[in-house]
Amino acid sequence: MKQQESTNEPLDPAPEFSLRLSSTPRGARLARTLAVQQLTEWYGSPYDSETARTVALVTAELAANAITHGRLPGRDFRLTLLLLPHAVRIEVTDTRPERLPPIPAAGPASGDAASGRGLLLVEAYADRWGCTVRDEFTKTVWAEVH
Repeated sequence: MKQQESTNEPLDPAPEFSLRLSSTPRGARLARTLAVQQLTEWYGSPYDSETARTVALVTAELAANAITHGRLPGRDFRLTLLLLPHAVRIEVTDTRPERLPPIPAAGPASGDAASGRGLLLVEAYADRWGCTVRDEFTKTVWAEVH
């Protein structure tokens, strides 16, 4: 009888897509497009499916926050997508760990405000979201969409 070998290698990691993008409006638009493209590649779902629209919206808001509030001149942001067993995790890492995202206030931003709705949208459309600071140089704002 042959004995099975035991290895200490981890189980297969979640499929991952990760890319650095310029901290510009163009980089944020590209993040949204690439997130939907990767989602449709993983799931084979159409670009106009409910999940694809939700991933596009959440990615757009996280990327917009990164280029607006988390940018340092000459520094990029990173978009990472992880295919989890029951969700897609969207992570946007920027270079301003001291600027944590505020907890969205209950109720909408004032009608004439030019901004202030992004994290309310993330909270409304994502199943879970949060912020992680892993070092003194970056922070990652993440959201999971089922």
